[in-house]
Amino acid sequence: MGVSGCGKSVVGAEIALNSGGVLIEGDAFHPPANIEKMSAGHPLNDEDRAGWLTLLGEAMATALSEGKRPILTCSALKLIYRERLREAVPGLGFVFLELTREVATDRCSHRPGHFMPASLVDSQFATLEPPYGEDKTLVVDATQSVADIGKQAAIWWMASQAK
Repeated sequence: MGVSGCGKSVVGAEIALNSGGVLIEGDAFHPPANIEKMSAGHPLNDEDRAGWLTLLGEAMATALSEGKRPILTCSALKLIYRERLREAVPGLGFVFLELTREVATDRCSHRPGHFMPASLVDSQFATLEPPYGEDKTLVVDATQSVADIGKQAAIWWMASQAK
């Protein structure tokens, strides 16, 4: 989880690889109206995200019911969004990919073919409620290598499941 440009997709893929999980790409679940809104440079609000979060929770619950280990990429910027996902999947953990506004803006500016423009990075930080101190949440520096973050997150999650 984290703001646009923090590396959710590439880190999620790495975590899935290191943990034997299946990647669920949150962006793929956005309805066309959300994509159009973001593409036009308008941030999503709670109402825009509500149905999307429901779909993500359902996708994770389905994966679990099929005996899979879901690894979801999702901004989950607010506590209420994370709580909604936790309702769908009790025991859900989060890896918060933390980085500065400047790094996020730079990364988004150089990301070809993505609907989320760099101009929305400020709105992401305005919405962000960092998950400091939340149960089953790992905070990592998103400027580390993808391999390092992926390994660290997989080890952390496996250890948390053993408790």
